[in-house]
Amino acid sequence: MPTFKLLLAYDGTDFAGWQWQQGSRTVQGALEEAWQSVTGESIRVVASGRTDAGVHALGQVVGIRSQTLLSADVLQRALNAELPRDVAVLGSDRVSDDFHAIRDAVRKRYRYVVDDGPVPDVLARRYAWYSPKPLDVDAMQHAAQALLGRHDFTSYQTLGSERVTTERTVLDISIQRPAEDPRKIWFEIEADGFLYNMVRVIVGTLVQVGRGVRPETWPGEVLQAQDRRAAGMTAPPQGLFLLRVDYEETSKQGRG
Repeated sequence: MPTFKLLLAYDGTDFAGWQWQQGSRTVQGALEEAWQSVTGESIRVVASGRTDAGVHALGQVVGIRSQTLLSADVLQRALNAELPRDVAVLGSDRVSDDFHAIRDAVRKRYRYVVDDGPVPDVLARRYAWYSPKPLDVDAMQHAAQALLGRHDFTSYQTLGSERVTTERTVLDISIQRPAEDPRKIWFEIEADGFLYNMVRVIVGTLVQVGRGVRPETWPGEVLQAQDRRAAGMTAPPQGLFLLRVDYEETSKQGRG
């Protein structure tokens, strides 16, 4: 059966998350409704991961198996005409029939945005976590180095999560103020996979270092504790963006 790979962006503010829920507005539900309107097919789509309520995406990847005869380009235009204004299909490709959006992903990159300006940026309240106290970016960057590499991230996941393993490999952590908006701080984290709320707990922990409440050695100590209670708070959802999902080149694209 033909398989399509969609690249999605969405503003998660007014959604109850990615996953379909009876009686709730979800991104998955919106996409499946648009697909049915365009192709006449009732299907279930598979995303690279499930984002929570309020979390955004600039690079969510979705796999769809379909019997449609429409080309990938036509599907992209038609879906964008049907989708609500807070969801957009940025790209559409025909891929190998064995492509799987979750199983074939090899790494993901997230961005978390903190606003530590002197007063809240009211226009950013849906897309950033406000800190009334200025944060020390250098201290947070130094502290984050302890999280690079392969570790057991039990301390950095929400309690009650069920995973086969809690080990993950963090490939990069970058913390900086973007030149175009220096009152914001971008925390970008790339890994071969993430535990539930892992990025938000890491940010909540590093912010304690940035405020001078905890020393730079603390995130490493939290990691070794393997206890969620040792870490900082879970940062709120609105600052989190799924930036990118990477796949092996063996999942080759087919014809559009």
